[in-house]
Amino acid sequence: MRVLGIDIGGTEIKAGIVDGNGRVLEARSVPTPADLGAFQAALREAAGFDAQVEGAGIGCKGVINPRTTRVEILPGTVHFLEGTCLAELVRPLLGREVPVAADNDARVAMAGEMVWGAARGRADALMLTLGTGVGGAAVVNGGLLRGQTGAAGHLGHVTIDADGPLCICGNHGCLETCFSAKAIEAEAFRVIHFGCESRLTEWFRERPREVTCQAVFEAAAEGDGAARRIVERAIHRLSAALAGLLHIFDPEVVIVGGRIAAAGEALFDPLRREVAWRTRVMMAREVPVVRAQIADHTGVVGAAALVMRER
Repeated sequence: MRVLGIDIGGTEIKAGIVDGNGRVLEARSVPTPADLGAFQAALREAAGFDAQVEGAGIGCKGVINPRTTRVEILPGTVHFLEGTCLAELVRPLLGREVPVAADNDARVAMAGEMVWGAARGRADALMLTLGTGVGGAAVVNGGLLRGQTGAAGHLGHVTIDADGPLCICGNHGCLETCFSAKAIEAEAFRVIHFGCESRLTEWFRERPREVTCQAVFEAAAEGDGAARRIVERAIHRLSAALAGLLHIFDPEVVIVGGRIAAAGEALFDPLRREVAWRTRVMMAREVPVVRAQIADHTGVVGAAALVMRER
């Protein structure tokens, strides 16, 4: 079985042919244009493979209605897709009538884990994707939780500080404002901007806006006090939010993906410890917190899994 997987991002459109084992056989990417007409041309370029496919899956940020593939809400650079049914853009590229599915990018990542990864065979699971923002998805009773309009699973917009910083969603104090690459980089920028004693200041004094989340974790691992406090505070907040989610969903497993997961045990060790003590009374067991198994940062494999899991 071969399926076309498409990931629509703010900077790139990525597409690939994925086989039944989750292997990408062919792949392409093109820059994401700034208007709908140019977008359709770019989509044809990215997804115009010669291979015959048995379906197509599409991942995209925002709120996607999975029943209709309509983009309901999509802030940011590709807001022009709001109101568009993604299936209608893709079907002309397929050459024949095959199933087309679309969903939010975090649920797409979870679909990949359900078919080939850490959620395979699980009836109940949670996933957090930790990157520029914080995405989320839930498997409940064996199915992806989508809600009435497709908005379910936006775990990054759980409020953890009612008077906290303004979030892109319009709320204040969302998890995304406290634990995300942008949030960690913003705290690191403050350290550099004020000239605090830190490896971060040494490394980025002349270019403070170029500080990265990865650099903060590296400095913390080297014993830098300022960086260590940033990381500890961020994980403390993430742990608190995750503990609350465990009490709501009672999952078999929590899967953590996204580029911050590359920090490895520097993230997972303290996260597991704090979640365990926060849930020790009400939870009858310690819920495993594991790294995502689908090593596909393009979103193409997960998008293909939307179709694979329905067959």
